[in-house]
Amino acid sequence: MFAIIIGLIVIALVVTLLLKGYYPQAILFMGGVLLLTCTAIFGWGDLLNAKQTTNFIGFDIFKVFSTGFSSRIAGLGLTLMAIGGFSRYMEHVGASAALFSVFEKPLKLIKSPYVLLGASFLVSQIMVIFVPSHAGLALLLMVTLYPILIRSGVSPMSALGVIGCAQFVDVGPGSGNAILAAQTAGVDVSEYFVYYQLPLFVGVVIILTFVHMFVQRWWDKREGWVFDPNNIQTLAGTKSTEQDKKVPKIYAILPIIPLFLIIFFSKVAGSHIRMDVVTAMVISTVIAIIFELIRLRNFRDVLASFKLFFEGMGKILVSVVSLIVCGEFFAAGLIKSGFMGTLITAANDAGFGLATMVILSAALWCGSSPSSWVRATLRSSRLLRSCRMWRMSSAFRSFS
Repeated sequence: MFAIIIGLIVIALVVTLLLKGYYPQAILFMGGVLLLTCTAIFGWGDLLNAKQTTNFIGFDIFKVFSTGFSSRIAGLGLTLMAIGGFSRYMEHVGASAALFSVFEKPLKLIKSPYVLLGASFLVSQIMVIFVPSHAGLALLLMVTLYPILIRSGVSPMSALGVIGCAQFVDVGPGSGNAILAAQTAGVDVSEYFVYYQLPLFVGVVIILTFVHMFVQRWWDKREGWVFDPNNIQTLAGTKSTEQDKKVPKIYAILPIIPLFLIIFFSKVAGSHIRMDVVTAMVISTVIAIIFELIRLRNFRDVLASFKLFFEGMGKILVSVVSLIVCGEFFAAGLIKSGFMGTLITAANDAGFGLATMVILSAALWCGSSPSSWVRATLRSSRLLRSCRMWRMSSAFRSFS
């Protein structure tokens, strides 16, 4: 019981400081330190196993952080950084502008930007099946979909709302949650997806498509959103240059190459070749460099531009990966202190029904998964518009 009280106090402190605008990574990190320190002092549990421990409890607290950091850098962190590096290079070569120039005429046939918004949500849901990484898919959509929506008259917050909800339903044979559920149920993951997930998924997607179209339109109208063609570059987070105007239309295929590689070389497509996101990003960047060499014929300058890929990786490390790592460190404090386990046990002993336990589990999942913190923020972005809404949209535009 004492662990729950301490946990609630720390959570209240973290939430209060976050709402006051303190640096999120630092607050989450300090929250994790407090919880793990209490765990060590009161003996609520082991911080590390026998192979990982430093044999000094004071050092073990920070070893939990370094262990999580190294794990994320090698996995999800590297994926996100590779996407960030690729998107930075796409911005440099003007590929996003070329992509829109190709779709500009067909998009103009769609009179309502909200119909386009609904169609974009459907496209994102198809991508969910092939790209199981939540944050990875969001960044991919920021590179390809976001500029098109903005240039077509969709408000930044509506575009972000669709992208933020891209994996509102976590499905697909590549999803870690689906794989775990299939193993627990004792069925093949493909069978689980086709017969159990897909029927529900289709219905939910259809409903959410219309919800986005009407709800986003209602909010934009309430806030007086007016599309200004002269302000496109500012809203899209890009700078218009003479180079963009001279980029060949064939450059429009560059942002799409990673999606093609990931989808075509996958189990879903029936290919025996496997393509991970990081490899797809590196290959696509190399292809873009070859395009630049052919177009500019300046070997030195084009090769020097490769540094932009690594600059983009560093930007994502600072802004996104660090948030994920610190969020997981805070979540580790909640878990190792016994806060979550005690809360679930108490709810079970209280005789809560299945529906209540599902809601409680979902709430704990939002608290324990750092990437879901971002998704939850985006889902509630309409409620947070009065609280630095443009700061949030600017942060996500900086990913592209």
